[in-house]
Amino acid sequence: MKEAMFYEKLEEKKVKCFLCAHHCIIKEGKRGICAVRENRDGILYSLVYGRLIAMHIDPIEKKPLFHFLPSTTSFSISTVGCNFHCKHCQNFEISQYPKEHGGDIPGQVVTPEDVVASAVISGSRSISYTYTEPTIYFEFAYDCARLAHQKGLKNVFVSNGYTGPEAVKTIAPYLHGNNIDLKGDNEFYKNICGAKVEPVKETIKLMKELGVWVEVTTLIIPGLNDSEEDLHNIAEFIYSVSPSIPWHVTQFYPTYKLMDKPRTPVSTLRRAREIGFESGLKYVYEGNVPGEGGENTYCPNCKEMLIKRLGFSIIENKLLKNTCPKCSYKIDGVWE
Repeated sequence: MKEAMFYEKLEEKKVKCFLCAHHCIIKEGKRGICAVRENRDGILYSLVYGRLIAMHIDPIEKKPLFHFLPSTTSFSISTVGCNFHCKHCQNFEISQYPKEHGGDIPGQVVTPEDVVASAVISGSRSISYTYTEPTIYFEFAYDCARLAHQKGLKNVFVSNGYTGPEAVKTIAPYLHGNNIDLKGDNEFYKNICGAKVEPVKETIKLMKELGVWVEVTTLIIPGLNDSEEDLHNIAEFIYSVSPSIPWHVTQFYPTYKLMDKPRTPVSTLRRAREIGFESGLKYVYEGNVPGEGGENTYCPNCKEMLIKRLGFSIIENKLLKNTCPKCSYKIDGVWE
């Protein structure tokens, strides 16, 4: 255990947590919505500090980050727990584990030094805090990120974007990339995730303002967030923050509590990509449909194909550092 960051003590040994936008008020002996932060005798503790349920070496394209050190690997870690309970979570076995197993917190005990050393040995250029929501194991991610930064490694969040503003400001100096889900409208967040959309939008804006490279993913679920209005609203919001933010429109497949929903038609993804470009976004990608052509990066100026992808692999990369070889247009991203 480790005493949590971002909370205040209240009367009757209650505490109020500000780590994420839920702002849980937690009674003594109870946990927050994430199920991994517990009030013990009026002190809030993280129960997952250094208790990793997953450690893998992934291509950075899997996050997905398409404009961030392409063709490199990212040492990827996670604990159990999440501050959402999305009905379509593909990692529900670990994200919902404490809630569905009587509060149990499994995981291998490691230190930040262990994580960074493993990342260096693996040859990875970055560490990704992923699989579940990294905000809920913030204290460990923060300690790892600071040490990784000293060692010349980049740090990446793959996040639902419900991080509180103080936590964003604390991690931002050591965070280089963040793929944030923007899942739908407020009704979608309320019914499917148990959350609200506005804090996610605020996190996207704040991360961008603080210099973190941001990409946005929308998993398109038939009948829930696939209308023209839904897609236009998401694309227009991203554009309002920055037209240089890549938007990943990704195919849903039936999982967890949404087994009754079909896979997203490729035609829907194709239309979503068109809407993104129509809204003024420079880079829009189709996800989970390798070989369909929507994974490639094109120059926004001359339309030259610059990076050809197949799934998580890069087949061809024509970029000269960060510029188009045909028209010298600078392509947004973190390339070196």
